Amino acid sequence: MEKEKRVFIAATRQNDGKTVISLGLTMSFLEHTSRIGFIKPVGQRYIVVEGKQVDEDSVLVSKVCNLKFNLTDMSPIAVERGFTEKFVEKGHAEDLEKRILDSYGKIAKGNELVIIEGTGHAGVGAIFKLHNARVAKLLQAKVVLISVGGIGKPFDEIMLNHALFSREGVEILGVIINKVLPEKMDKVNRILRKALQREGIKLLGVVPYMKILSSPTITQVFDALKGELLSGDNLNRRVDNIVVGAMAPHHALSYFAPGSLVITPGDREDIILAAMAKSHDIVALVLTCNQTPHHTVLELVRKAGFPVMKVATDTYTTASRIHDLVVKISPEDREKIDVIGSLVKQYVGVEEIYRAL
Repeated sequence: MEKEKRVFIAATRQNDGKTVISLGLTMSFLEHTSRIGFIKPVGQRYIVVEGKQVDEDSVLVSKVCNLKFNLTDMSPIAVERGFTEKFVEKGHAEDLEKRILDSYGKIAKGNELVIIEGTGHAGVGAIFKLHNARVAKLLQAKVVLISVGGIGKPFDEIMLNHALFSREGVEILGVIINKVLPEKMDKVNRILRKALQREGIKLLGVVPYMKILSSPTITQVFDALKGELLSGDNLNRRVDNIVVGAMAPHHALSYFAPGSLVITPGDREDIILAAMAKSHDIVALVLTCNQTPHHTVLELVRKAGFPVMKVATDTYTTASRIHDLVVKISPEDREKIDVIGSLVKQYVGVEEIYRAL
């Protein structure tokens, strides 16, 4: 029997959009064959499913693409707290490699194509001998490398990664440049394609930045803040704009765009009332410094209908936590998933990748 096709999706940095491209490619490849497997050999962000630690990306792809595999095989190694320390003290790389190979064998059995998603950037996992290039070599997979929009910086990072993969004897099929500003698409495509071609590297796609994919839901924000929900439901709405209410109310009004989440101290009742005046633009309100407004104001806010959370942290710390939030796609994000499918189909050379495998 002919060996299944294997493609390893890697990225030059963390949060370059590796999950987005992996999911989009899997959705596109399903139009070629239903015999597809997916595995993320090393996962850093895991959730607990039926008592087992599994990478959240494996859960996402499994649910969205309706892949019927054991989740522990789709995510054989979840890097929990203390994992690295234990490995350095008494771990063996051969044991981890065997676990990956055993799981891969189960995922690949009877399938025509297996998508393998890497973890983090090129160096992640090096301390326990399982960085991306090493895992790609272990699984004898060809690589599609993802970097983020621009010209000079992504080129430099691509060449660094290329050196590591080449050292391991792993073939890079080409690169995809993700999150490119729409007005720079043509320039990035033209210049980077020419620069990469000189190095013998193919440009497989240039994907525009889409704000929707980096916008969190209210649930994701509230989960990160771990505060007290005072009122409201409909936590699945998207946050497209964040306003820190530290100015005069009449100035704040001009910042309340559709999809706004407002962060303000709980005693700034003037800002809270200003937000209510534009309640059709507000998706949520976060009250900081562990302060609650007067009960009559709070009752009016509850009637406005948007969710309200109280947190103990100050306004700056709260805003910083939201700013630093890494937005992950969930299986319930149908709008985002549809956008991902369209983006990959339109801007990535899916056919070229499939043929090259």
